[in-house]
Order: sequence, then structure tokens, then C-alpha cells
Amino acid sequence: MTSSPLAVDPVAFRQALSQLAAGVTVVTTRCSDGTPRGLTVTAFCSISLDPPLVLVSIDNRSEAHDGFACGAFAVSVLAEGQEDVSRRFSLPGADKFAAGECLEDASGLPLVPDALAHLTCRVVTVVPGGDHTIYLGRVEDARVREGRPLVYHGRGYRRLAPEDLP
Repeated sequence: MTSSPLAVDPVAFRQALSQLAAGVTVVTTRCSDGTPRGLTVTAFCSISLDPPLVLVSIDNRSEAHDGFACGAFAVSVLAEGQEDVSRRFSLPGADKFAAGECLEDASGLPLVPDALAHLTCRVVTVVPGGDHTIYLGRVEDARVREGRPLVYHGRGYRRLAPEDLP
């Protein structure tokens, strides 16, 4: 016997999820023709230290979605004060790379300058997840700098209190 799924109010679901504070990342890749693609992502997390694995969830409607077919992606963990970058990469159809501000890693993937961390990843698993696709990536390179993170909570950007950081 199969049970029917419980109906969840979409507004209540969004409100519940907005209570989770999240770091803000920009995830980038390149289409097969070399065109850079990227988007702002808060659905990002570490999975394993050995081997080094991360997970990123990409909306199937995103214009960046098809770029993941190349099998590689980069993650830029945004720093406090990079709200403008987050907003630019969150807009559909925006020319996100027009400002010429992006760096490239050794493999040619775009990176956001001044981010707190850069991770270069190779896709190892792809899982359908409702209206998103979940990509599990093996981290092939990681670069870190000191700074304060950009945080998103309750539908807005937040700052950590000074005592919250070393």
C-alpha cells in the first residue's frame, strides 16, 4: 500500500527554510562552447573530508544548469561586503561576467575575486532532486584567505557579530 504525500503549504515551507542561516557562494562552470555560466547558491555543503567532497543543488530552470554537463564546477565562498556580487549572480539573464571581474582557475573555470575561498571540483555524482539537480563534486583544489563571510538569513544578508569570529 502506498501513502499519498502530505500537502505542505509552499509559503510556510519557504518561511521555515528561511530560518536557516547560510553562507553565500557563487558556483560557476563553462558550457561546451566555453561560455561561462554562474549563479548564486546557498544550497551548498561539505560532504566528506576523505575524499574531499561537496554538494551543490542547482535549479533545473537556471540558465547555468546546462553548463554542468562539462563535468566540473568552481565554488567561490563570498565575503562580507560582496552582496552586489551575490545579487548580480542571482538574476536570471543578467550578464554576470560582463564586469570582467572574474578570475580563472588553472582549468579555466571562472572565480569571484576577493572571495574567502575558492574550490575547484570535478562532478562525481548527479542526482535528480525535484525541481533541482544535486551535484556531488570531488574537490581538486582549495584556496582560502582570511575574512568575514557573507551570510544569508530570513531573506536578507546578515553580518556576524564581532565576537563570533576569531
